[in-house]
Amino acid sequence: MKYGFKVHITYITGVKRDLGLPMYDAPNAVDELKQPRKYPAAKKVEAIRDALKYFEII
Repeated sequence: MKYGFKVHITYITGVKRDLGLPMYDAPNAVDELKQPRKYPAAKKVEAIRDALKYFEII
């Protein structure tokens, strides 16, 4: 592991949304969220972007 921590899927989708990458509708999505969306720390955003570059998504 390069960074030494785990990243929650909601953080990954948040970064993808900010980058304008295509998002797909989930079949089990709700109309209204129970809790507001949380945004990851800058360190995790950098790690997610590195991973997306590694997998050639961006």
